[in-house]
Amino acid sequence: MSEERVNRVSAIGLIVFSSTALLPLLAVVARAVVTGHLPPPDRDEGTGAHIFQLSLAALAPTGLAFLATADWTQPARIVRRLVFPTAAVVLALAVLYYWEHAGS
Repeated sequence: MSEERVNRVSAIGLIVFSSTALLPLLAVVARAVVTGHLPPPDRDEGTGAHIFQLSLAALAPTGLAFLATADWTQPARIVRRLVFPTAAVVLALAVLYYWEHAGS
């Protein structure tokens, strides 16, 4: 497989994994909007927590593959491809932090 193809596939992987990490937390936010309050954090981690954790774990090797195969003669293109995954992960971590600290 060529470097360009690996880079393209890893860029798609970054988007998929970062979105997958965000989705369980967006479900919590949607439930909070409907009910008017945040549910308390679960004592036992559920499926959503495991999906979040596995998605973040998968982001590390995918990000390394993306950076290793990136065309560094075009840094603006690299940054553009990293904007959405970075924003999604930051948003997911912010929602998780808020839920864990404001929900208690």
